[in-house]
Amino acid sequence: MEKNVQIPENIVTRFVEAARETIGENLLSVYLHGSAAMGCFNPKSSDLDLLVCVKEALDDSTKRRFMDRVVALHEEFVRISGSSHAGIEMSVLLQKDCKPFVYPTPFDLHFSAMHLKWYKDNPDDYVQKMKGTDEDLAAHITITRARGRCLFGMPIEDFFGEVPAENYFDSIRGDVENAESEITENTNYLVLNLARVLAFKKDGLVLSKKEGGKWVLENIPAEYHGIVKTALAEYESGEPAQYDKSQAVNYAKFMLGLIF
Repeated sequence: MEKNVQIPENIVTRFVEAARETIGENLLSVYLHGSAAMGCFNPKSSDLDLLVCVKEALDDSTKRRFMDRVVALHEEFVRISGSSHAGIEMSVLLQKDCKPFVYPTPFDLHFSAMHLKWYKDNPDDYVQKMKGTDEDLAAHITITRARGRCLFGMPIEDFFGEVPAENYFDSIRGDVENAESEITENTNYLVLNLARVLAFKKDGLVLSKKEGGKWVLENIPAEYHGIVKTALAEYESGEPAQYDKSQAVNYAKFMLGLIF
C-alpha cells in the first residue's frame, strides 16, 4: 500500500478502539479500503471507508453504542477536513456471508454521511432498520482483498472469500448505469468511475478512481481527454472544477457504449 500522510490516523485508530470496546469479543477484524488504502486519499473530498467484521449479528443496544461513537468521529473528521464531501463510511459484515462470499452481500449495519440525519432524528429506528443487502459490497470487498489494510484482527484473506469477477463487475457497472442522465450533477465521480469500470472490463484491472482516470487517458480517443484531465485535477486538489455539460454527456454516452 502506498503511504499517504494525509490520512487522519488518529480518527482511524479511535474508530478501531470504538469497535473493540463496544462490540467486544464478537469483533473479528476491521479493515480500511477505498482511497485511503489505495494511495489517493484527499482529506478535502475522500471518505474513510471501513469494514467491521463480526461473528454474530449485533443487538440493537450494541449498535446504538457503536453508532454514537462512529457519528462523533464522523463529525470530527468533517470538521478537520473542512468539507461536507468527506466523512466516515462503514459497514458491519457477518463472517458467514463473506467466506464463502455471498452476493448481493448482506450487512448488519451501515453508516455514511447521507444517513446522518436519520440516525440523529431517530436512532432507535435507524439501528432496527439499517440492515439488508448491498451490491456495492462486492466492489468494497474486492478492493479490500486486492489493496486493503488490516487495522485489527484476522488477515484479509482469512475473512473474505474470493469475489467472482462477474459479481464485482455487476457491482461497479451498477454504479454507473445511469451516468448519461446523472453526470451533469455528479460529474467528477462519474467521469472517473466510468473510467475504472472500463479498465476492469477491458483489462481486468481493479483500480482507484485516480488510477482509472490515468488509465483511460491511454485507452480512449483524445477528444474525451479534456474532461478526464479536469476530473483528475479536481479529485487531486479537492477544489471544485467547471465542466462543459454537453461534453460530460457525450463522454458518458461513449463510455457506456463500451461498458454495456
